[in-house]
Amino acid sequence: MNIESNSLLKNSKDFFVITIFLFVIFCFNSIKEYDNYKKLIVDDVFSTKARVLNIYNKKQFKILKLKSNNFIFYTRTRKDFKKNDFLEVLFISKYINFYDYIKGFFVKTLFITKKQNSKTINSFLSLKISKQHTNKTINEFFQAIFLAIPISMNLREYFSKVGISHLIAISGFHLGLFCFFIYNLLFFIYKPFHSKYFNYRNIKFDLLMVCSIFLLLYLVVIDFVPSFLRAFLMFILGIFFLRNNIKVLSFNTLFFTLILIISFNPKYLFSLSLWFSIVGVFYVYLFLYYFKYKSKIFIFIFFNIWIFLAMNPFIHYFFSITSYAQLLSFLVTLLFTIFYPVMLFLHMIGYGGLFDEYLIRLFYFDISSYDVSVSLSFVIFYSLISLLSVYKKIFFIVLNILIVLFFIYIYI
Repeated sequence: MNIESNSLLKNSKDFFVITIFLFVIFCFNSIKEYDNYKKLIVDDVFSTKARVLNIYNKKQFKILKLKSNNFIFYTRTRKDFKKNDFLEVLFISKYINFYDYIKGFFVKTLFITKKQNSKTINSFLSLKISKQHTNKTINEFFQAIFLAIPISMNLREYFSKVGISHLIAISGFHLGLFCFFIYNLLFFIYKPFHSKYFNYRNIKFDLLMVCSIFLLLYLVVIDFVPSFLRAFLMFILGIFFLRNNIKVLSFNTLFFTLILIISFNPKYLFSLSLWFSIVGVFYVYLFLYYFKYKSKIFIFIFFNIWIFLAMNPFIHYFFSITSYAQLLSFLVTLLFTIFYPVMLFLHMIGYGGLFDEYLIRLFYFDISSYDVSVSLSFVIFYSLISLLSVYKKIFFIVLNILIVLFFIYIYI
């Protein structure tokens, strides 16, 4: 017997109540952020301790991306530091406005020095990964896909050329692979105990709850990366919805997750990784909404291809670099579903460098590229058609026409 799933928001009243409730939370947290901002600018200078997130090398100096307890900021220095170094920084704060404070600001430092690195799980795992690789680029790659440590501009440009930047930014794709790995590993351990002592319990629910604990710990370790936070919240909501017979794959769920994240942390409103993650999931839902009754073979073949093509306008608006190698990104994505859990396991047992000599050849392979500019007006129009596609099939047809035309524009 088929039981029809209920919708998360049954009517406009539910939508209004939840939206108002989360808006109140958003206002409260915005006021809290403003209070932190006022503390920052109360004096002309401000002293803080911060961790180095990334380093951008210029000809005569370096740009540091730093994370303090309450904010992310950038500064310029000629000193040599490494990622994850802990610094004590004194900078001029009187010219910072609230908007810059929220999205991340650039400051002139008066004093900057390295402090003794505090021992964290992240730094411990980072060191463990580093010991398994001798090549800097390979080490940087695995630090990124396992610990969400930002990559260099050169490596970022390479992944943009290949069209696999989405595989480097830890998000729902990685959560799915990580959860699959944990679930199947625990299944063989828990199954005998479940059969003998807990056969009255739902084994799938038990394992999903254990997975959620591991995922939460991982979220803390990678310092609440916005795209992974979105995926984690949707994972938890998905478990709750399944237990309560509420429809999981819905646009309402996606919208609710977005406003929930922004309500509790207004700074995520300016997180590009979060918005890319939301847009990516939106097109996943849109594909399944119109093609869910197609054969499994059709979905397997066209799912990654269509998502790649649908995301192209947004990707090329922010990252203009284009190459024909990007056309193979959907194949790389499929291979990555095998590569990721295998490399995760190898790093856990200390053999993470087993395939380094082959990976080095890939990373140093010369790929020609060219730039393609995309206008903001087209992105807005494309976004509008995408949203209207949820309600009318005619707009979905128009969307696919736009996808084909854009593909011709950038690749032919």
